[in-house]
Amino acid sequence: MAEVLTWVMQRRMVLAERVEQLRKELAETEAEVARLEAAEVVIGQFFEAERAGEADDAVMDAALERVTTAPGAGGMLLIPPREDGMDQDVLPEDYQAIMRVVADVAEPVEAAEVSVALGKGALPGQVEAVRAKLKRLAERGWLHRTPVGRYASRTDW
Repeated sequence: MAEVLTWVMQRRMVLAERVEQLRKELAETEAEVARLEAAEVVIGQFFEAERAGEADDAVMDAALERVTTAPGAGGMLLIPPREDGMDQDVLPEDYQAIMRVVADVAEPVEAAEVSVALGKGALPGQVEAVRAKLKRLAERGWLHRTPVGRYASRTDW
């Protein structure tokens, strides 16, 4: 019987170490995703400016320099924490689209419902990308997340 207890304790310790390693990898991956999202926004702005003939604008040059050379996407938060008086137009377009979908329904919605409404589909990979954005919006105060993982518009606007 003592052998079984020893095995259980050792197994628990191995799994606890693995969980800690996975958490670290997840944090690193989330940081990289944030940097890539920030770069995506700035590059998109650059392409729009280029089409408008303003690609040599000093402001665009400075924004591109900040995102591409500084660690952590130049400290730029793609989704800023919501403050009183902030409008959704400070959010990237894909996040604004999510906000519109959530605002258009009366009840809190699941990530899968939002993904389908955005035309992205209901497959796990499609839903997880939307779920990550919903979580980020909730963490930064733009949406309310219910205890069962549904999302609703904030009522204190």
